[in-house]
Amino acid sequence: MGKKERAQERREKRRQEISLLRTIPYSDHQRGIGVEIAHQLASHGLTVLLTSRETRVGEKAAKVMQEGGLNVVFHQLDIVDPASIQSLSDWIKEKHGGLDILINNAGVNFNFGSDNSVEFAETVIKTNYFGTKSMVKAMIPLMRPSPFGARIVNVTSRLGRLNGRRNRIANVSLRQQLEDVNSLSEELIDNTVNTFLGQVKDGTWISGGWPQVFTDYSLSKLAANAYTRLMARILSDRPEGHKIYMNCYCPGWVKTAMTEWAGHTSPEDAADTAVWLALLPDQVVSGKFFAERREINF
Repeated sequence: MGKKERAQERREKRRQEISLLRTIPYSDHQRGIGVEIAHQLASHGLTVLLTSRETRVGEKAAKVMQEGGLNVVFHQLDIVDPASIQSLSDWIKEKHGGLDILINNAGVNFNFGSDNSVEFAETVIKTNYFGTKSMVKAMIPLMRPSPFGARIVNVTSRLGRLNGRRNRIANVSLRQQLEDVNSLSEELIDNTVNTFLGQVKDGTWISGGWPQVFTDYSLSKLAANAYTRLMARILSDRPEGHKIYMNCYCPGWVKTAMTEWAGHTSPEDAADTAVWLALLPDQVVSGKFFAERREINF
């Protein structure tokens, strides 16, 4: 079997195990970022609503934390399924009356090492960008009033930076449009990812000037970053007591199933910035990009 065939086999295996890439059962040696974020938030005394596409996986993770004395409850969620998002929304309203913090962690990537296939580009874009966007829109009406403001944290990646020296969109005009938060629009972001998907279908994406590393994943995270900035601007008009602060952060190259356990950052360290952003008591910022508790450039 050649290198190309082995890479294709690996991507197919990752597709079949997609649910495990979203939430990993909580254990001492196999913790996903999402579960670790839930664990750290619950350790601060919060009630945490943990979600997973796979009910068995999510229930197991929640049970382990419950047995450790943490207040964690589970509900099934598939962020690319509108009916599933609606079911979660209805359940939150009925059982909890609303929420104070939303952390969007669900995401997929089918490339590894030197691979740069776009075989599953539609799934990647649909999950990492459109799914995240759908969750934000569905949860905003449920965010409870607070003098400190509700919080939304999107888990993204440095691979999605607009002006990264080695991995960026070649079209300077498009980069400038995406960078200008005052003229940034949902339509522009959608058109950008849909243009890429159209080129994937007709086979012209390689000459399209897209990011060179993990192209579909990088673009999906670029879109999620841009959407974070857009929504932070829109949400800034909310009155005091009803503020919602929205930021994104890069957890780094983490030792999880997403990286086939090849990362160099532990899930505990990767979760830290998300929890920090969620719990900042004052001097809250919005529409910014962070890594290791430091603001970085988009």
